[in-house]
Amino acid sequence: MNGRVVGGRYELATVLGQGGMGQVWTAYDTRLDRRVAVKLLSPAALTGPRTAADELRRRFVRECRVTAHVDHPGLVTVHDAGSDGDDLYLVMQYVDGADLADHLAEHDPYPWEWAVCVAAQVCSVLAAVHAVPIVHRDLKPRNVMIRPDGSLTVLDLGVASVLDTDTTRLTHTGEPIGSPAYMAPEQAMGGAVGPRTDLYALGVLLHELLSGNVPFAGSTALGVLHRHLHEPPLPLRQVRPEVPEALEALVLRLLAKDPADRPSGAHEVYEALLPLLPARGTPSGPMDPTRPFLRPHAPWPATPRPPQVRSPVQAPARPPSAPPAVADPRVSVPVRPPAPAHAPRGADVAGAVEEVKRLLGEGALTQAVDVLGGILPAAAAEHGEGSPVVRILRKQYASTLLDDGQYRRALPELRRLAADDPGNAQFGYDIALCLEQLGETAEALAAFRAVLPAFERGAAQDPGRALDIRRRTGLLLLATGRHAEGQAELSRLLPDAERLYGAYHPLAAELRRTLEHQRQLDRHA
Repeated sequence: MNGRVVGGRYELATVLGQGGMGQVWTAYDTRLDRRVAVKLLSPAALTGPRTAADELRRRFVRECRVTAHVDHPGLVTVHDAGSDGDDLYLVMQYVDGADLADHLAEHDPYPWEWAVCVAAQVCSVLAAVHAVPIVHRDLKPRNVMIRPDGSLTVLDLGVASVLDTDTTRLTHTGEPIGSPAYMAPEQAMGGAVGPRTDLYALGVLLHELLSGNVPFAGSTALGVLHRHLHEPPLPLRQVRPEVPEALEALVLRLLAKDPADRPSGAHEVYEALLPLLPARGTPSGPMDPTRPFLRPHAPWPATPRPPQVRSPVQAPARPPSAPPAVADPRVSVPVRPPAPAHAPRGADVAGAVEEVKRLLGEGALTQAVDVLGGILPAAAAEHGEGSPVVRILRKQYASTLLDDGQYRRALPELRRLAADDPGNAQFGYDIALCLEQLGETAEALAAFRAVLPAFERGAAQDPGRALDIRRRTGLLLLATGRHAEGQAELSRLLPDAERLYGAYHPLAAELRRTLEHQRQLDRHA
């Protein structure tokens, strides 16, 4: 495949990494004359019907668009995405450095001060990612790069969520999609995931840096997942007495089985790490991850370490001609939606509506959101907040935000619409969906249960919606640690799904996989 041109412009050169779902290549962007990294994903590698691969393609393009909303110096820049033949491709920035797994292997035992600095930088990235909201779902040492200046770059944002449509699905090898060693209990059970799922993975990563091993290992994936669910982690000071008690306590909180017992977010974890960060001084050693804290905004090192062949994403060995500034990772970058350009009174509302229709037809959801957000104030000033025109625009605005994955912005709009029309069950469903995507598991569970009776009464018009709510309810129960209730809910749903759709429908197949996965985990108890 060496020399293959992807997307009409990216010439593949060397394989950097390979897995069951695809490969990562160094490549040359012939249009902009630069080196890039190209990740190829193969939907055909998944077992299941052709429609599953088509759905994966659709989700891939959508997730790449959503991840493009995140701007943070600790994230690898995504340049392009699309499909080429049977493959999906993601074009990324080419990053110089070593991945964290290699860095740990070269510096074992890993200094605990370095582990704190690694975790603090990852927290800064997660704070920005979760604000979108996006859940990484596959945070692990191989997905964290350390640059020569000590700053960290997190890879594969958005890719894991595409592959993780059903965390319990098995590949043809019988292994779950994802990384079992870093998988939170709710993810292992096939439940809904949220920001605290990434915090659990951060806890595993920290435990591995400090002890040299992941907290839960085993000869099989199911054995590892069972240990995540039922065994307590070993306190770090039993193997590394020099680890501060506060750091040990933080890792144990991150590894709590119930998401509610973990820290509330990446900001809280960073604040807990803050007193443990090293004092200002001069870092020592190549690729020292304390450098951004000891010398914030320092210029690029004069003699960067030569690139390592085994690292998954590398840049040319030659240092950049101009020294880039290194952002201080203590300052997490908040993700703010772009402020809509408020149209003046008397603006062409009808023209804006036509423009939105055109943009939606072309799939340009983000542009449609901006146009709608900009025209709403002018429409309200011209027609009145309670007018049918404004209400239609506001509905379209909330719907487009949902379709674009901007759940945090959609939620207040939906709540406003629901307050004006409390009998509209669709608004209640969309609110519950936003809460689920934002990781507000308990609130989402209550919201789905509140709206279910309305859809069951209208099952003749939309029978699938009630089943969808019951499926989401079961998964949320699993995510909150109520495993027996979740399995019971999904067991009751399975025969209803088979009666409505048939035994071979994707929903029925997914439910059988999930329940079988739970039974396999129970057999390891």
